[in-house]
Amino acid sequence: MVAECRANAQLLKRVAEIYNWLDLQISNNSSLAGQCKICGECCDFDSPAPASEQGFDHRLFVTTPELMYLAANLGAENIKPMPTGRCPYNVGGKCTVYEYRFAGCRIFYCKADADFQSRLSELVLAKLKSICTEFQIPYRYTDLAAALNGFVG
Repeated sequence: MVAECRANAQLLKRVAEIYNWLDLQISNNSSLAGQCKICGECCDFDSPAPASEQGFDHRLFVTTPELMYLAANLGAENIKPMPTGRCPYNVGGKCTVYEYRFAGCRIFYCKADADFQSRLSELVLAKLKSICTEFQIPYRYTDLAAALNGFVG
C-alpha cells in the first residue's frame, strides 16, 4: 500500500512536470501558440464555431495519467460526468479546473498554428505514454465524454 502511494505521488509529479514543460513551450512560442480569448467556446464540442472562425472541428482526448492527475487533485468523488457535448468543468464560460486542465486544453487555442499544435500534441502524448510504461498502467487515449462518463459510471 505504501509503495503504491509513493508510485502514485511520483506519477502525479511526472504529470505536473509535463504540464509545466508544456506551459513553458506555449509561453516560449506565443506567436505560434496563439492567444486564448477566454470565451469557453472551444469547450463546447457539439456546437459549430462562431461564424467569424474557420470552425474548430475538434474533440478533446485525454490519457490515463491525465485522468489520474485530475482525480487526485479534485478528489475522485468530484469527477463530473459529461452528459452533453460541453465540458462539465466549463461554468459560465470559465474553466473551473484550469490549474489541472488536460494537455489538449493547454495546447488548443482557436487561432493558433495548427502544425505547432500538432507537433506539441505528439510530443506530450509520447511523454504521457512513457509514464504509463514506467508505472505499468494501461495507456488509453479516450474522448473526454467517454473518459469522464466511464470514470463516474
